Amino acid sequence: MTLLQILVQALVNGLLIGCLYAMISIGLTLIWGTMEIINFAHGEFLMMGLYLAFWLFTLFAIDPLYSLPIVVLVFFGAGVLFYKFVLKLLVHRSLFPQVLATFGLGLIFQALALFFWSPNYRLVRGNILKGNFQIAGIWIGIPELVTSSFCVTAMVVLFYFLNQTRTGRAIRATTLNKEAAALVGIDIERIYILVVALGISLVGFAGGLLANFYYIYPRVGGNFAALAYVVVCIGGFGSTTGALMGGLLLGVVTSIAGIINPAFKYAAVFLVYLIVVLIKPTGLKGW
Repeated sequence: MTLLQILVQALVNGLLIGCLYAMISIGLTLIWGTMEIINFAHGEFLMMGLYLAFWLFTLFAIDPLYSLPIVVLVFFGAGVLFYKFVLKLLVHRSLFPQVLATFGLGLIFQALALFFWSPNYRLVRGNILKGNFQIAGIWIGIPELVTSSFCVTAMVVLFYFLNQTRTGRAIRATTLNKEAAALVGIDIERIYILVVALGISLVGFAGGLLANFYYIYPRVGGNFAALAYVVVCIGGFGSTTGALMGGLLLGVVTSIAGIINPAFKYAAVFLVYLIVVLIKPTGLKGW
């Protein structure tokens, strides 16, 4: 391959994985923007989404692609429970209790996964998404392409919901000014429940897609969660559009840095983060 082909290949790979990074990050930034709570168990919810898709395939022969509606519904319900039993107690509390509660919940999820499923790496084998194809010397993986397509579709639907529907505008109003939203009759409690359920179902959706081509193990959520926090910081806390921009940017950066040396991938990520926050401390689309 020529140098140009290598760079184009890295760009394509980066954009494909960047869509997934954005999908994982949007649920995180949605909860933060509305409730001002950082969910440090976000990576573990992603891990549970991977395991749910894996076990639905292993036990019931439901392909991860077909199990996505089940995963989304299960995680929507899990989001409601997560709010009622954890986040509801943390609203208007300081950052320290939020960190302890959500980080501790993440550790519990990891411990349960280790106990029930062992630390062994697992992989969905025999699913319908496999193989790759070539265009002008550039290889494109079918699982990665379909995953990014589903992520883009889900984000378009989400953006339409937030900007064009009455409930979506109520969420945006709550994000901008909770007191004013309450004064005009918006049920803040209902908005909180919906936002958390939506945010958790989005990360579960990302986990179900990721199960098509990625290894599954109890600590799988850690790296993706770290990248998601960086994406949210780069895009701006509370901005779903910023999360999309940050995810695509990080996908391209990690892919190109991997060409130079795989050891530089995460160093490049945090270098980009430092550059962005030095130029625009609120992030690309933050306020």
